[in-house]
Amino acid sequence: LGTMKTITAEEGPMGLFSGLSPGLQRQFVFAGLRIGLYVPIRNIICGPMKPGENPTLLQKIAAGMATGAIGISIANPTDLVKVRMQGQGRLPVEERPYTSSIDCYKKTFAKDGVKGLWVGWAPNVMRNSVINAAELASYDQFKQMSLNIGLPDGLVTHILCAFGAGFVACVVGSPVDVMKTRIMNRKPGDGQSITGLVASMINKEGPLAFYKGFTANFMRLGSWNVVMFVSLEQIKGHFVPNDE
Repeated sequence: LGTMKTITAEEGPMGLFSGLSPGLQRQFVFAGLRIGLYVPIRNIICGPMKPGENPTLLQKIAAGMATGAIGISIANPTDLVKVRMQGQGRLPVEERPYTSSIDCYKKTFAKDGVKGLWVGWAPNVMRNSVINAAELASYDQFKQMSLNIGLPDGLVTHILCAFGAGFVACVVGSPVDVMKTRIMNRKPGDGQSITGLVASMINKEGPLAFYKGFTANFMRLGSWNVVMFVSLEQIKGHFVPNDE
């Protein structure tokens, strides 16, 4: 909350929406792939199932990791631009290197070529496959458990399961989330390896450095999960009423 107050005072209320455009670009590509592919890939992993039989938790985790890796491998440029656009918000307007998300894409490509748009791909795949598995598999599991104990397949159940999935994703994914952000915001020419960066963070800041921003992260993931899963359930109800 203190950070939000400072950003609002220094940059105005719109500073809280810095990076919104590339953030939306990222979600259209990444969320569309990771969520849309989850059930088909989960069904491929599970194979034919008997009526009333459910996928195991490990099968759900495997499907979530697979779709997370596929989605972010394609959407990495949008994530890179989002992080850089948000990062430059700390600078005075005249010192900011990018005027828009399109300008960031162009300058990144001009400087480093196609590979420049996939900077941080490895930790990004690690981060997003882990968080995606935590989100989708835990929501899937929480919902299955809720229905098994007699809770109705309705809005309240969806909200509770979504908050639970957001918390699990935050606990599991915060360390790789911190790593991904730091790697993408490194100064050009900084050749420090991922292992070197991990060692440096532990030595200088301690293990809890990997959970910096946990509260803000949970506020984001918790609210995001509620909106995402409740919307998804409503859409499924209209278009695929018999889908499990």
